[in-house]
Amino acid sequence: MFGLTHRRRQRLMAQPFPAEWASIIQGNVPFYSRLSPEDQRELQGHIQVFLSEKRFEGCGDLAITDEIRVTIAAYACVLLLHRTTDYYPLLVTILVYPHTFVVSRYQAGPAGQVLETDETLVGESWRHGNVVLAWDSVQHNAFDLHDGHNVVFHEFAHQLDEEDGTANGAPVLPQRGMYGAWARILGADYAELVRETEEGRPSVLDQYGATNPAEFFAVATEAFFETPVKLHASHPLLYAELKLYYQQDPAG
Repeated sequence: MFGLTHRRRQRLMAQPFPAEWASIIQGNVPFYSRLSPEDQRELQGHIQVFLSEKRFEGCGDLAITDEIRVTIAAYACVLLLHRTTDYYPLLVTILVYPHTFVVSRYQAGPAGQVLETDETLVGESWRHGNVVLAWDSVQHNAFDLHDGHNVVFHEFAHQLDEEDGTANGAPVLPQRGMYGAWARILGADYAELVRETEEGRPSVLDQYGATNPAEFFAVATEAFFETPVKLHASHPLLYAELKLYYQQDPAG
């Protein structure tokens, strides 16, 4: 079965990349222009596989277009460059809202009652099946390459983190020997971000990363691709770990 899947993916990657898709990427994915021609071709191949295997659904009356599909796929596939990948195997569907969306959260109250709260989001990653995105946030991120925020990078980093069944800030690493350094370095920088957040001190990393280790990895991924020079200067060991994992050096 794996052999058939591999051959099908190889055929998809070898197909000519549609000119209209290339135009969408050039207009909506500024990161693309920073890639070498070889990396651009690799990214195009990944996009073709991704779009063949994943389903997109519009929510809130949003009609799914090639611009939406190709833009989101391009950002998601940046995280796959240079690495052996199974194309987010737990992911089936990308749900896209036109704007921020509201989800209901339920938790136990102090007297044992169930409390419901509403939370407004721009993105969400479900452990099995779905990623949810707000299209206007994707567009905003596309036009501000250096603000340190990218909802697609963030939510698809969660997908990578969850491939082993646990959202704990430690994705499946290419070598067993990498886990010790990963835990030590990301653990220390996570604790530092928690202290900075509590004390109101600024950081190149979004304070949302202080929520838990899973959010820290997602926020660190955003910074690695969005503000790599700043991340390298302020968190060199963290940058080095992400460089080893993603097999890319955006600050180079």
